[in-house]
Amino acid sequence: MSQLAHHRILLKLSGEALMGDEDYGIDPKVINRLAAEVMEAQQAGAEIALVIGGGNIFRGAGLAAAGMDRVTGDHMGMLATVINALAMQDALEKLGGKARVMSAIKINDVCEDYIRRRAIRHLEKGRLVIFAAGVGSPFFTTDSGAALRAIEIGADLLLKATKVDGVYDKDPNKHADAVRYETLTYDQVINQGLEVMDTAAFALARDSDLPLRVFDMGQPGELLKILRGENIGTLVKGRDAH
Repeated sequence: MSQLAHHRILLKLSGEALMGDEDYGIDPKVINRLAAEVMEAQQAGAEIALVIGGGNIFRGAGLAAAGMDRVTGDHMGMLATVINALAMQDALEKLGGKARVMSAIKINDVCEDYIRRRAIRHLEKGRLVIFAAGVGSPFFTTDSGAALRAIEIGADLLLKATKVDGVYDKDPNKHADAVRYETLTYDQVINQGLEVMDTAAFALARDSDLPLRVFDMGQPGELLKILRGENIGTLVKGRDAH
């Protein structure tokens, strides 16, 4: 454990990250690679929890904009995150890991209900915990769910895996002169309108002084490097960014 800079982390993955080159759903090659990275990090000594979005299956806000009742759409989105969580559990277990899915909505024929003390106990016993169904209420994103669960379990770092290697001052896919930040404060992110997580998630993390690191998990080995203290991606902290 001593060689790790972070003991307990929460890793937030987007549902879209599971699609790979597919247009929809889960690419087995991608989820297996992600599971292998998580297992490698856990075997190095870290306690790891995960939150996975549902955008590869269903996005409630999108259909709400097209006329569907927002609460209904968000409930459907929560169920999509349960599907992804079960898929990740399966991938982890095929690699020899012990994983538990805990849902914020009651669906205990297929997974456990979320109970904070039980989640912490799972982590202490060397199990990987996958939190599903966001916070269990509509109008909150899985980013907010990730920030809330990270705080509740006492994680010392919240990790957000994206398709770029950190936070930039503008979209690096559209602007060749985009500059990547190494460190930022939460207030800087909010004031500059940098789109990393939603504002509610940022406010939760900022008020609890929970550090957030944004990185590209498409690059193999990055997760373990972060756990060992390497400066990968962009670190967002509560107060002084230097």
